[in-house]
Amino acid sequence: MRTDSQDAVLQAKVKDAIYSAQSGRDAHFIGFLDERQAVLVRQTAKQARFTRYLLWGGYTQAERVCFGAFPAWEEPNTVSFPIHAVTAAFRPCDQLSHRDFLGALTGAGVSREVLGDVLLQEGRCVFFCRSEIMDFLLTQMTKVGRVGVHLSPDAQEPLPPAHRYRPFSTVISSPRLDCVAAACTGLSRAKAQELLKKECVQVNHLLATDADVSVKEGDLLSIRGRGRYRIDTFSQPTHKGRLRLQGRKFI
Repeated sequence: MRTDSQDAVLQAKVKDAIYSAQSGRDAHFIGFLDERQAVLVRQTAKQARFTRYLLWGGYTQAERVCFGAFPAWEEPNTVSFPIHAVTAAFRPCDQLSHRDFLGALTGAGVSREVLGDVLLQEGRCVFFCRSEIMDFLLTQMTKVGRVGVHLSPDAQEPLPPAHRYRPFSTVISSPRLDCVAAACTGLSRAKAQELLKKECVQVNHLLATDADVSVKEGDLLSIRGRGRYRIDTFSQPTHKGRLRLQGRKFI
């Protein structure tokens, strides 16, 4: 979990990037950022009333993204971002996980800050990285664990899926956060309230401790030790006033 001091450092970097762009210098890029950091960056840019920025991670639905602040003379665009896709090919019979690839990349001395999303399917992994480390990876990374891999620049469409989901449907008495968290996890409402008090719950990547907050359609719940859940729909109340919740658990 990141500390307030780390958040302050990130906010300072964003303000410096904004100042640089407003001074007419070249576009300035920060990241990769995780989803919570991306929320913080948006807030910082909004407070600075700066709109000439983009968040981009190499493809449309990217979770890990870079922040780009653009000067008045350059239209914000994704092409300028120093991001490259790399494809790692391996035998389909070899079972490699997301964790295996992250371990191999960080084991090669690559920090998480220069790595974006890692997308995996049978026989192929596509990951995104900062431009400055791509050549190093292409020449130095030949194995993931004991499995041989062949790396090549760029990636063919369609990309591997970012996530797999398990849909679920349940009935709740209220869209309150404690009710929804209990329904997602199968815990009692009291246990869900304990998780909130222990700061184990995030809604849309921001810490949530208030059980009374209403969850909305489209919200993303992250519950430490229990997983992540996308809230898709709430039905109209039944004659008993209860709601049917439909959502998806990330697996």
